[in-house]
Amino acid sequence: MKNRKNVLDWSSYFITKYWVLLLFVILKLVIQFLFVNPIYELHRDEFLHLDQAFHTSAGYISVPPFTSWVSKIVYLFGGSLFWIRFFPALFGSFTIVFAWHIVVETGGKLYAQILTAVFLIFSVFARMNVLFQPNSFDILAWTALFFLLIKYIKTKQDKWLILFSIVAALGLYNKYTIIFLIVGFIASLLVSEQRTIFRKKAFYITIALCLFLFAPNIIWQINNHFPVIRHMEALSRSQLVNINRVDFLFEQIKFGLIGIAAIASFWALAFYKPFKPYRFIGWSYVVVMLLFTICRAKSYYAFGLYPVLFAVGSVYLEVVLKRWNKVAVPLLVVTTIAIFFTIVRFSMPIQSPSVIVANRTTYERIGLLRWEDGQNHCLPQDFADMIGWKEMADKSLKAYKMIPENEVVSTLIFCDNYGQTGALNYYNRGEMHEAYACNTDYIYWLPHFKKIENVILVGKQPSKEIIDMFKDFKVIGTVENEFSREKDTKIFLLLKAKSNFTEWFYTMVEERKRKYDIF
Repeated sequence: MKNRKNVLDWSSYFITKYWVLLLFVILKLVIQFLFVNPIYELHRDEFLHLDQAFHTSAGYISVPPFTSWVSKIVYLFGGSLFWIRFFPALFGSFTIVFAWHIVVETGGKLYAQILTAVFLIFSVFARMNVLFQPNSFDILAWTALFFLLIKYIKTKQDKWLILFSIVAALGLYNKYTIIFLIVGFIASLLVSEQRTIFRKKAFYITIALCLFLFAPNIIWQINNHFPVIRHMEALSRSQLVNINRVDFLFEQIKFGLIGIAAIASFWALAFYKPFKPYRFIGWSYVVVMLLFTICRAKSYYAFGLYPVLFAVGSVYLEVVLKRWNKVAVPLLVVTTIAIFFTIVRFSMPIQSPSVIVANRTTYERIGLLRWEDGQNHCLPQDFADMIGWKEMADKSLKAYKMIPENEVVSTLIFCDNYGQTGALNYYNRGEMHEAYACNTDYIYWLPHFKKIENVILVGKQPSKEIIDMFKDFKVIGTVENEFSREKDTKIFLLLKAKSNFTEWFYTMVEERKRKYDIF
């Protein structure tokens, strides 16, 4: 009976202390599902990450392996759209939990906690937590690292540095850009009063433990001649070169990240004496933003910096507005939510493509139609990347069913890009053989057929040289959705390959690998 009473007392304490946080966590989970129009499918990147679940590795060409581990859990639960959407929302909820506790550690109370949660839920983070990509966990990892460093500075207990090393390793397994944050931490600690950390044995144990935990991926990189470097070079040539450094900084404002809480945090970290031990936060922001600007980073790379700023800024606002908190905090909450609902139709995939096209001028004015190629298109790039995949998969399956049963085993399903490949595999898994491409990780997963008899080809029409290597060539279907980035993509059926095709194909594959022509 005594043990039962203790459990009940603990439960009562938890409910009393954290019920508000629990409500915000539930709200976050729910809101992520409400703000996606059912007309939109998965994003092309999500298909690749889901396919990685079936190709276990310590590393991938495109990303580190953490997202593939989550993909395995998604498929363990059945692989439905619900679970694909659930995990980014869950990581977003955990981000709120860590930011909530940063408020506690920096002296804030309930008003500051409420403000922080509202700033995180009703902001650009809602969009980030829609897609099954590394970004959601990346933001969570950055926030957790800030929290753990704050805990160490407050308590000087080594256990927080050990936990820091574990989270840092997980962050590296998720996305290499967290290295920028670690560099920012080192630089900021050096110029702050916390530089004494470099004289602590625990600091170097933390580094050693992180490297040990991350060693499998480091070894994989070495064994594969550091594809991360070649990937960054390819990304820089094809995408980052189109990013204007001034636009990168401006977009931090455009997405509402440099709002009242962030501005309050900068002022507080510079002039508010109780925050003096935490000035490394401000210096970390400066260093990371400087590095990202120099490297022409995409705007969302820096989003992990803001939850801690929202938390610190909210604490300072709570202090400054102490006499008026009962009026000021509700006013800030209502204003934040009102602004969010004013712009949410632009930032989230809520409006149908036809509505967006009808309001093209507005979208263009705020820069949402500019793609990574530097040009304006009819839909935001992420939205165009979420349409037309099911149509493509259905027409590809139709082509697959036209192949004689005894020839299916020697049929290659091949696509132009990883989005097409992943979409076919997601929608048609179990109904047709796996699809492949000479694109990103897929080129390394290609099976070696003794003889390729037939090819289902998804993409652009092949050259006459390739068509002539088959006895029969048919166009089975075309992606007709006018809003899809894959509009006019065709599904071809090439039957009865001649004897020289198989050798030609694998020679081409090896040449692409050698030149790293896979992006």
